[in-house]
Amino acid sequence: MFPLGMVLFPGQILPLHVFEPRYRQLVQDCLAGDREFGVVLIERGSEVGGDDVRTDIGTMARILEAEELPDGRWVVASVGIGRIDVEQWLPDDPYPRAVATSWPDRPPDRDLDEPYTESVSLLRRALALRSELGESTVPSTVELADDPELGSFHVAALAPLGPLDQQRLLAAPGADRRLELAVELLTEEIDVLTQRLALG
Repeated sequence: MFPLGMVLFPGQILPLHVFEPRYRQLVQDCLAGDREFGVVLIERGSEVGGDDVRTDIGTMARILEAEELPDGRWVVASVGIGRIDVEQWLPDDPYPRAVATSWPDRPPDRDLDEPYTESVSLLRRALALRSELGESTVPSTVELADDPELGSFHVAALAPLGPLDQQRLLAAPGADRRLELAVELLTEEIDVLTQRLALG
């Protein structure tokens, strides 16, 4: 397991600069095995040194590329491949470990086209406002998936929200609820960004 100060969503690329000895070992062990590791959000605490409080819903990641630097650090490119539910944390020896199971989205109970279209529109508006404020952001014209279920993760990953709100999106039981929640959170964020823009 690799606890981080950010949320990883399925389909999202995760670049890592690995310098702690325990995570160097994790990378080596993953490369010798199935190249997969779990990522969870640190709710409280630090990425370095341990003694953190972690969420129990996370994402399994797969290493795409890894390069060991001369001093032993690693540069890693990985991608989120699916949600996991941590059932039990094990001792952090030699690095954080857990018993986790795959936690796929439940099937949607309604058509997702309308909430997906709305959430994408709100996302583009929020990103445009961030850009107007001079804040670093992805372009509001960023391409998103045509499929609403996969797209719900794209919206969640790109939404200019804090990590705890993003964790709420990751932990939504299915794409229908994720899109509903994205609409709520993005609407609130747009209100805040609009007020900031008005104040100059």
